[in-house]
Amino acid sequence: MVARLTESKVSLTHGSGSSEAWRFIKELIVDRVPENLRRVEGGYGLEVMDDGAVLKLNDGSYLVVTTDSFTVNPLKFPGGDIGSLAVHGVINDLVVMGAKPIAFMDTLVVEEGFPESELREVVDSMINSLVSEGIALIGGDFKVMPRGSIDKLVITGVGIGVSRRPIVDVELKPGDKIIVTGYIAEHGATILAAQLGLLDKVTNLRSDTKPLTKTVFKVIETFEGRVHAARDPTRGGLAATLNEWASSTSLTIKVYRDKIPLREEVKAFLEALGVDPLSLASEGIAVLAVDPEVHEEVLKELRRVGEVNAEVIGEVITPPNKMLVGKVVGVTEVGGKVLIESKSINLPRIC
Repeated sequence: MVARLTESKVSLTHGSGSSEAWRFIKELIVDRVPENLRRVEGGYGLEVMDDGAVLKLNDGSYLVVTTDSFTVNPLKFPGGDIGSLAVHGVINDLVVMGAKPIAFMDTLVVEEGFPESELREVVDSMINSLVSEGIALIGGDFKVMPRGSIDKLVITGVGIGVSRRPIVDVELKPGDKIIVTGYIAEHGATILAAQLGLLDKVTNLRSDTKPLTKTVFKVIETFEGRVHAARDPTRGGLAATLNEWASSTSLTIKVYRDKIPLREEVKAFLEALGVDPLSLASEGIAVLAVDPEVHEEVLKELRRVGEVNAEVIGEVITPPNKMLVGKVVGVTEVGGKVLIESKSINLPRIC
């Protein structure tokens, strides 16, 4: 009798933003596309697996394009809703690539029977977020799925931006300082509490979703060429971002855990649940790798323009041994050293 192999299936882990998710995407998509078709000549694409793609224009400037899908549950949460979240998420993907956002396109996929009044609220929130940033809504699509074939609502956004000098996260250098622009894990903790029905018991949680155009983008423009990498730590959180950077460059990143900005209310809530805040999503901060010669000025400017909780949390170093090539090392409050790994948090529909 011949044993039949069980076919592997897609799991929630594959969409978590963890190292397992990136491995899955690489094997499923990237490795199956011919190398000459992973980018347009003069730009960047699949080969860097960044937050967007870069196309070089005839005048020497660059067009940056990004896309993201949003499937948060609940659709409305303290600090925002799926409409504003979709706009902010797409905007921030452009910002951390050094691009000024100029246009947005949306696709709404709605379940049959979804209340029209609630859909109108979501669309109003999305449009208001774009208007406040002066970003054009230039097109989109609308689909309705049969009841039960989709859970309420999914929004996909496409963002278009322009840049003189895009930031691609393969330019990390030993000595670069790692800066986090604000408190981490705010969004992930809020959605986790909402999904567990704990918002009435933990009342100080609020998503940090916001656009970074008026703060982080201004600083990136001011210090053009001195920010070597930038990312908004959404799915997978800070741990995923740092591990992707270290792995893609074969360098080591050292961070000091006591320097990572984390509100006490968020810390206490996550400790009670045994959840690592470094693996939870943020929706209104950025992680920057900055030239050490200007990092103090960058930090000062971030705080001046409104990112008052920005902190230097670590640095990029040459791997001290083979075991630490492509790894993230955390220095604990008592001086011990531990590996910070990208963990999969079983938290579906978070962003």
